[in-house]
Amino acid sequence: MTNTNDSWTALGDTMRRAIFELLVEDPRSVTELARALPVTRSAVSQHLKVLKGAGLVVDTPAGKHRIYRVDPNGLAPLRADLDRYWMKALAAYKAAVEQPQEE
Repeated sequence: MTNTNDSWTALGDTMRRAIFELLVEDPRSVTELARALPVTRSAVSQHLKVLKGAGLVVDTPAGKHRIYRVDPNGLAPLRADLDRYWMKALAAYKAAVEQPQEE
């Protein structure tokens, strides 16, 4: 099981986030990702290794290639974090609105 901090850290890198966003659209091979980005296949592979280690992507063999896709199970903890942050923000806003105004 991965730590959600690993996931947030992995997505903190601009290129990894770009790779992740492409995989959200469609599963792709390293070659397809490299064609869509200004980096080498080797660099894409290194970024995918980090994303996979963070539990955000999975890969399956397809002939000589591996096809990478977003892992919905890896997204669930990130979604839970966002929901928790949102609920805290809403609770703080509610408290501020309901607080009596000082004159």
